[in-house]
Amino acid sequence: MIALVDYGAGNLTSVRKALAAIGAHVWTPAVPGELGRAHGIIVPGVGHFDATRGLTGDWRAAIKATVADGTPLLGICVGLQWLFDGSAEAPEVAGLRMFKGTCSPFTFPVNARQKVPHVGWNSLSMPRPSKLMAGITPGTQVYFTHSYAAPVIDDTAAICDYGGPFSAAVERGNVAGVQFHPEKSGDAGLHVLSNWLDLSRRSSGGA
Repeated sequence: MIALVDYGAGNLTSVRKALAAIGAHVWTPAVPGELGRAHGIIVPGVGHFDATRGLTGDWRAAIKATVADGTPLLGICVGLQWLFDGSAEAPEVAGLRMFKGTCSPFTFPVNARQKVPHVGWNSLSMPRPSKLMAGITPGTQVYFTHSYAAPVIDDTAAICDYGGPFSAAVERGNVAGVQFHPEKSGDAGLHVLSNWLDLSRRSSGGA
């Protein structure tokens, strides 16, 4: 079973439909204690980083404990940003601190063609092999909608360039995140979700 965490900022319906399309069994836990029975945890999100305040101390502790036991964790969009130390969008709100770095706003020269928010399809490059992005070829296009982005770090599994490079996907061990929306990225997005679902099934012994 995949736990789809609802903290009031996620596009749960689209994510749930995408997961159903690849054969995942999903439920939304009502309390943090239910995460113990999850074979994988997804933290989605759209909008402002401040919404992650809804992931209170009990949720943070339960997610960290479950991940420490080997359960895969995937963050989507704001969910990826939450895996970092924090975001300049809401400096007083701490991230989960699974990855080092702070998410920053896009900044461009006055005459630049890029607009904020970054909305639409953009191509990916892969700086290293990763389980999450296996089978995704360089140049594959996925769908983004965001105004802040995570830095490129050693754990970056995919890069997008929008006036400068940022982390489109990160992965270390059983913790991963994607800045793009796999549930809105067609076959490529479903492929990434399938890769992650395979990891969750293997970690649970095939359940």
